Amino acid sequence: MNNSVVNTGRLLGAGLRALLVLTLLTGVIYPLAVTGVAQALFSDKANGSEVKADGKVVGSSLIGQQGYSPDYFQPRPANGLGENSVNTQYRLILSGASNRSGDNPELIKWVKEAKAKVVEDNSVPGYTVRPSQVPADAVTSSGSGLDPDISPQYADIQVHRVAERNDLSVARVQKLVDDHTEGRTLGFVGEPRVNVLELNIALRELIKGD
Repeated sequence: MNNSVVNTGRLLGAGLRALLVLTLLTGVIYPLAVTGVAQALFSDKANGSEVKADGKVVGSSLIGQQGYSPDYFQPRPANGLGENSVNTQYRLILSGASNRSGDNPELIKWVKEAKAKVVEDNSVPGYTVRPSQVPADAVTSSGSGLDPDISPQYADIQVHRVAERNDLSVARVQKLVDDHTEGRTLGFVGEPRVNVLELNIALRELIKGD
């Protein structure tokens, strides 16, 4: 038999064996090992950081939700979200930033309107929100539009409204906010924050308990 044919056959055989071995290692063994470690050590994060209420999954602590009633704490605006206008069979939500510069007239208009609404919505008899109290995260969306957290300052100015609408004392609602305020990661990364979904679940439990 021609040596070139034999050599070609050997090379093809070696290549096939290498393909099978690497497929087994990188396509089966490695993913299973990573999945096993993730489930054993970080099961909550590996499964999407699910948040449960009444035994049901109601969301993820990593993804913000819209559509809360005025009785609950409100999240950041979601100007970066939209609906898929190409495939009209499904109403898909698109995540992204609004991509407006700081001096863009449209952004300035959005911010002014959002600030006025925050002041109006959260001012109740005996407590008036001043425009200077409204933090930036109350009137601007995050880069993804899906930020699950708000600043403690934004949560604080909502306390009186939430207390009034649910017939709760301001002190009890404020304590709820304080208990759900997380500090900087590792003490220096990021900013203090309040997860809106988790806070609203705790508020719902407080309302049901009364």
